[in-house]
Amino acid sequence: MPENSTEVTAAGIARLAGVGRAAVSNWRRRHADFPKPVGGTETSPAFALPEVEQWLRDQGKLAEIPLRERVWQQLAGHPAGAVPALVHTGCALLLVRDRPTAWLEITAVSDARMAKVLHLALNSLLTARFGPATGDADGSAGGGGTGYERAVHTPTAEELLPSVPLLRAAAELAAETGARQAFEFLLGRQLAANPRQFTLTPPGLAELMAALVRTGDRPARTVLDPATGTGALLRAVSSPTALYAQDADPDLAALSALRLALHSDTDGSNPIALAVRTGDTLRADAFPRLTVDAVLCHPPFNERNWGHDELAYDPRWEYGLPARTESELAWVQHALAHLREGGTAVLLMPPAAASRRSGRRIRADLLRRGALRAVVALPAGAAPPYGIPLHLWVLRKPGAGVRPSPELLLVDTAEPAEPPTAPASAPASGGRDRLDWQAVRSAVLDAWEPFDGRTRSEPDIPAEAAGQERPGVSRVVPVIELLDDDVDLAPARHLPSPAAAGGPGELTRVRDRLTETLRLTATLTPPPADVSGPAHWPLTTVGELARAGALHLRTGGTGTGTGTGTGAAPVPVLTEHDVLGSTAPSGTLPTAPAGSEGPPEEPVLVEPGDVVVPVLGGGSVARVIDEATAGAALGRNLQLLRPDPAAVDPWFLAGFLRGTANNRQASSYASTATRLDARRLQLPRLPMAEQQRYGERFRAVAAFEDALRLTGRLGGQLVQGMYDGLTDGTVTPE
Repeated sequence: MPENSTEVTAAGIARLAGVGRAAVSNWRRRHADFPKPVGGTETSPAFALPEVEQWLRDQGKLAEIPLRERVWQQLAGHPAGAVPALVHTGCALLLVRDRPTAWLEITAVSDARMAKVLHLALNSLLTARFGPATGDADGSAGGGGTGYERAVHTPTAEELLPSVPLLRAAAELAAETGARQAFEFLLGRQLAANPRQFTLTPPGLAELMAALVRTGDRPARTVLDPATGTGALLRAVSSPTALYAQDADPDLAALSALRLALHSDTDGSNPIALAVRTGDTLRADAFPRLTVDAVLCHPPFNERNWGHDELAYDPRWEYGLPARTESELAWVQHALAHLREGGTAVLLMPPAAASRRSGRRIRADLLRRGALRAVVALPAGAAPPYGIPLHLWVLRKPGAGVRPSPELLLVDTAEPAEPPTAPASAPASGGRDRLDWQAVRSAVLDAWEPFDGRTRSEPDIPAEAAGQERPGVSRVVPVIELLDDDVDLAPARHLPSPAAAGGPGELTRVRDRLTETLRLTATLTPPPADVSGPAHWPLTTVGELARAGALHLRTGGTGTGTGTGTGAAPVPVLTEHDVLGSTAPSGTLPTAPAGSEGPPEEPVLVEPGDVVVPVLGGGSVARVIDEATAGAALGRNLQLLRPDPAAVDPWFLAGFLRGTANNRQASSYASTATRLDARRLQLPRLPMAEQQRYGERFRAVAAFEDALRLTGRLGGQLVQGMYDGLTDGTVTPE
């Protein structure tokens, strides 16, 4: 076995072969020639990757390991650790892209010689791209006590030697997918494999924050992120000319710098100015004299040891010294200190920062001087910590001689404007896995852009006259109303519910709809059933019908937003939640993962007459697709049954699939979930005329079920509206 060969765990072997870990354990017990462990522990042994590859090929269990998987296994098993290996890989990929001829010359020698030559080439490249290794805070070289260290250090030849096989393989991957895509794939794998080590900013949130710093049609050209993490926020900025970043974690700063360098200029011919520094931002600001067009920041929350005592007289605290428990307000003022006049900052904040009494004086001064322009409440699940609805603060640097704006925009996207349509048994909406970022983005920008344009050009026009009030979603509040003893800026405390905002007229409309639905429910109530014994039909299964060609089975959850080929509006996704609640498709297709090979995968699109069933949860639910839902993509944990209309009636099929006994015999049970095997579901062999007779009855029962669901929703809306109206005075007891 070669020295420094990559090691792989049992989980990695399972991924390589496309099997479960139990299969790998069986191979170890049953095959005496299975490779012996070369490292790890007794409970989690590690094996040499070359030996594992050869054994899998000899056994016929692996024709060829995908290049992406081989590169990832080499990176994950690097003797120095995955993060240093990823930094080395990013440096090499930057060289592959920017200086391809030099890379080819470097790789034409032995590994030992390549490590020495590569060190020199990388030192030249990194200095040209990121500046000297050390320098003064004002950018001059030769650093002193107030200097900085470049985020990406040049690895030595000794450090590079174990990485040479990995770097050669990564260059092959870059030849297939591109250098940026190769790095994004490896970085994504590393982040997914260690979710607790990193606080990530989801792409949808990063795009929203980047959109908020635009001024009309003009994007921000110079942008700073003082807590850059993995660089997600700066990566979302469109058409910048200079990006600046700092992070206290040296590994994150290095990964962010390489990611931004690979992303910001696709061919290396016209690189933007990029400066990424390592260090504690509040205690040791790497850019003390820098002013930019915009600041984007996802700061650490609830830090007590942020430098309260040693920074008591720092000039950044223009709006007041933050309390020890108000680290977020220190980040707010740090952002304002780096803005040019009229520049915009957007920070992700915990909701407590809008209402804690210890920060009320600073909040009040931000309002009085017009620095705080908007507070946006996001849905729970927007970013970690996922259990609470975080806020976005939009700030603007006041200009000399400019009258402070007398208003603050409050936006609440934390709750839907309409009550949920799902039944009580359905899972709650929202959450990190089913957050509709397109809807959140639209709600926020539809409120912010008119407000921002009006306050810039015609600040004296009232918000009501400009048509910017949206009951329950957004409201422009005069600053004077907020300057009380608490200075509470939580949007939910200042936005009435949509029903209460509509007053008695809205409640009357809800009551009328409820009355109409109750009449419909009475009409749809099934008649008394005839008393008879159980029927004894000849049965068949979905699997048998599929083999006979009477229906086709498809599984959801595949496909990307770039694979539809329509070029029109994004394709909605029918989710498991939508099927359980009988609601319209609410999901969106994901984008193709960075570094993915081949063309984008086409999603499964539903058609009228398809029957969709959830495969998890053990509930008896089946939905027949109508014209309104047709064209949506089939989501995860759903299976589609497409019957031949000449052989199987869709309503007949859906009705019999919902039988309790039928679902029980087709379900398997694990320790944490119940899974439905749709192929084992049974239905009787009946002629088409009899199928249609049953299908009409099942269709009527489904309409009755929908009416009951709507009745419950409207009843709940009416009850809550009455409580809200009576308590706020818009409805009187009479």
